Amino acid sequence: MEAHAPAEGTAAVDETARAPQWLDAREREVWLALRHLLWGLQPAVDRQLLRDAGLSGPEYSVLATLSDDPSGVVRAGTAARNLGWGRSRLSHLLRRMEAKGLISRACSPDDGRGQDIALTPAGRSAIVDAAPGHVEFVRSVVFEPLTSEQQDALREACQRISAAIEASGECDISCGEEP
Repeated sequence: MEAHAPAEGTAAVDETARAPQWLDAREREVWLALRHLLWGLQPAVDRQLLRDAGLSGPEYSVLATLSDDPSGVVRAGTAARNLGWGRSRLSHLLRRMEAKGLISRACSPDDGRGQDIALTPAGRSAIVDAAPGHVEFVRSVVFEPLTSEQQDALREACQRISAAIEASGECDISCGEEP
């Protein structure tokens, strides 16, 4: 159900229950704009990466996470936390990426229980080839339409919304899980 009031006559209201605080017109407009952005941005990013680099958005994210480490090796649990994903989602993706030769996996030499993910030469080449087009796309759709002040406001708004989500208890690391 949407956060705005249902249309007249479409839902029976239980008068004994606490009435929801429906969104006012401005709040509804903000919510719908945010929803439109959220539902449109990820598919656009995925299309750009697939078209220009043959990578899915999640594959690019894993490769970027690995390439950020000077050794190109990251513990699976650390990668899952950095990406905001559950271990199950990451494990399935890593299996596919390993089959494509983009990464390799091995038991961690630190404690045999953990798993290290390593960037292969093919994976490094893929991220190096994909990054320029991806950053150009991100710049064109996120930064160029906004002033510096709007960019700062967007960052602050995203941080506040993320903090509220975390504080609600409705989302933990598994929020990134696919249904």
